[in-house]
Amino acid sequence: MKGVSAYAYHARELGYNDPEIDSFLAKGLYTTLTNVSFDIGSLVNMALEAGRMNTKAMQMLKKAHIEKYGEPTPVNVPVGTVKGKGIIATGHSLKALEELLKQTEGKGINVYTHSELLPAHAYPGLKKYKHLVGNVGKAWFDQKNLFSSLNVAVVGTSNCVLLPKDEYRDRLFTVGVTSLPGVQHINEYDFTPVIKKALSLPDLPEHLEGNVTTGFGLSTLVSVAPKLLDLVKVGKISRIYLVGGCDRPGKAGEYYTTFVKNLPKDTIVLTLACGKYRFNDLDLGDIEGIPRLIDIGQCNDAIVAMDVAGALASALKVDVNQLPLTLIVSWMEQKACSILWSLLAAGVKGIYLGPIVPAWVNKDILDLLVKNFDLHVSGDPLEDIRATMGKK
Repeated sequence: MKGVSAYAYHARELGYNDPEIDSFLAKGLYTTLTNVSFDIGSLVNMALEAGRMNTKAMQMLKKAHIEKYGEPTPVNVPVGTVKGKGIIATGHSLKALEELLKQTEGKGINVYTHSELLPAHAYPGLKKYKHLVGNVGKAWFDQKNLFSSLNVAVVGTSNCVLLPKDEYRDRLFTVGVTSLPGVQHINEYDFTPVIKKALSLPDLPEHLEGNVTTGFGLSTLVSVAPKLLDLVKVGKISRIYLVGGCDRPGKAGEYYTTFVKNLPKDTIVLTLACGKYRFNDLDLGDIEGIPRLIDIGQCNDAIVAMDVAGALASALKVDVNQLPLTLIVSWMEQKACSILWSLLAAGVKGIYLGPIVPAWVNKDILDLLVKNFDLHVSGDPLEDIRATMGKK
């Protein structure tokens, strides 16, 4: 419910809404009340309905992004800082980033993305701003150290902002539904205080660390689909993996780095959300011109992966579960939960989830997910590779 609401909120920021989603949210919230439903079957059906509504919410948000900012295309994004004043935007809201870019244009301030805003660089309506210069940091949980180390103003545009350290509290700002104690909130997207703070700070030094590629939208993937299909048919691509989701701090997340590093060289990796920061700096090369690592975008761009899977299944005249496709899903928060139920509602089976299962998955729920949806808990990455490739 929270995940569906998050995507619906970001679509509303851009003027898009769906009455069916709104109606479901009321019904779903009522269903979660005490003494309303004790029937596990009814609750599973509600979770699946939440998944279907989340698919609609992701479709609506994708439509809003494309109609407002154009179809994303692949782009190499510099990682690190250039000399000059700076502002970092973190979170998910392209609307907030757009307003920030409009108001900082021509003021001698460089704007950087962080975490889930990296894919903003791929949209024509946003990358036209020449002072959107690059991305800093990785997943959301590096922000306390990152924001302490870079003497710039910072704007939190959505969830995944953490309680700040004192080192940067006075130069952190929130906007929209986001708020933090002792941190100035921006109303009506008026970023005047942020600009003033950024201009008062010393220039950053230049410190570039290479680049990462993002922005493989649906039209780009559709354009290479015939070649992709041919490579699958002749065996030059043995399997496609979707490796992504919402990452969490700790060594458990190294599973995904090890997994991707050790995949056979005839496999393709689709990725999205902040889970990609475990491996998106790896050079996996290509297969006859098709990159082996394809960054689709934000977590809501899971809808692109679902559309691509549907198109491949249709072209090959098979069920989606018969595709040479495996989903390796990382876990953290509520939007990841809603995407999981979107996949289950679409009939996708055999998903690998973990390596730490969500807190709401007790033994009974895990048994149900394994029995009804063939869900697997991620274990040893090398063993999981062998299992998904059909090898002992």
